Amino acid sequence: MRWTAAIEELERGLLQRDVAARALLLAALAGEHVLLLGPPGTAKSELARRLQRLLPGAHYFERLLTRFSVPEELFGPLSLKALENDRYERLTEGYLPSAEVAFLDEVFKANSAILNTLLGLLHERSFDNGHQRIRVPLVCLVGASNEVPQDDSLQAFYDRFLLRVPVQPVDDAHFAALLQTTLPEGTAHPDAQVSPASLQALRMQATDVVLGADVLSLLRAARARAARNGQSVSDRRWRQTAHLLQVQAASRGAAEVSPWDAWVLPLTLAADPEQVPGWTDWFLQTVAQATELAIEGLERAAQAFEQQLDIERRAPADVQDDSAGKLALARAIAGPSNESELVRITSERAHRRYGERHVRARVAQVAEVRERVNTLQTEVHATALAVMTEAQGHAWLPPSWRLQIQAIHRRRCDQVDQLAARLDALQPGFESLPRLAEDRSEAVPLPVTWQA
Repeated sequence: MRWTAAIEELERGLLQRDVAARALLLAALAGEHVLLLGPPGTAKSELARRLQRLLPGAHYFERLLTRFSVPEELFGPLSLKALENDRYERLTEGYLPSAEVAFLDEVFKANSAILNTLLGLLHERSFDNGHQRIRVPLVCLVGASNEVPQDDSLQAFYDRFLLRVPVQPVDDAHFAALLQTTLPEGTAHPDAQVSPASLQALRMQATDVVLGADVLSLLRAARARAARNGQSVSDRRWRQTAHLLQVQAASRGAAEVSPWDAWVLPLTLAADPEQVPGWTDWFLQTVAQATELAIEGLERAAQAFEQQLDIERRAPADVQDDSAGKLALARAIAGPSNESELVRITSERAHRRYGERHVRARVAQVAEVRERVNTLQTEVHATALAVMTEAQGHAWLPPSWRLQIQAIHRRRCDQVDQLAARLDALQPGFESLPRLAEDRSEAVPLPVTWQA
């Protein structure tokens, strides 16, 4: 994929930011905005600056907003020359209306005058400067906040960010690497840069990408899940999400959106960071088939056969047989510290012996369950291979998610393989039961039963 270099440039030197980096680049390609939700010091502004370096010639604007921020800080000071001519205009050069990439920290702390102006700027890419409405070159605005706004008056502005990405400090496993990592400086490598022409061409190409039946079905399932959870998703957000999927598919050179492109749904549909893990699990289960293997019934079957084998191995000889008495006599003769061959032979004879029909019946019962496990084993391994091939082939899928998918499928394969090995050990176990010299029984044993 030709955007791989850009993704690598965004991630270089940053730990556990594969999801945020991909979301940021994809948003820029689609002309959408991103909200990074997390505590200070988690590389939110660094990601925004790196995005600007990917766009050659792009202007960058950054501000920390407070409740005392005034419109002049974002949109520029008033033009004194315009005021002399009774015009209320701002000098926007070097401020947000002239930027291609912008980063606004603590974005929800701004007052209503700033937020109302930002609404039009984000959605319509326009800015009212005096009597004229001007188009702004904004490619992507990156907002940052420690928390989701609780004030209902901020919900319309919050909804303008299509991708809302939780960002947390690195975990303990990556702490040592964090202390030894040096962040790169300077401009991005030319291969990673995204020219305005390539950006425009990609967006035009995306309009021809098809939303196939399987993806439409997946989106319907997502909408149903949102409804079940009492989560409201606006029509505008659904349309923007669909366009985002088309841009992603176009960037891969695909003519049709893949279900794997839907990895971004947790970031566009979750209303707050607490909902992201649930949506992520939904994607992993629905698309990556990364579900826990439900084989409790078959495991109970293996356990039942293991218990039955143990019972039949330990079963004493028939009452008519005096082998038990002979065993006691042999032990007395041999003494406690000298287990002789006589004791071994007599011990074997002290246990119940089974006819050929009994053994064949037990082996056949195990074989029947083993055949079911064999079918499941083939299916589980084939699914794992197919899923991992698709996951490895999707360049946008975050590597951390790919590892999670791989771990779940490896666990599924190990689980069914271990069950198969248990059943494989049962067949020689039953075949090694002590045999009658002559099978005089016509009856077969009752089948081993278990709770399915």
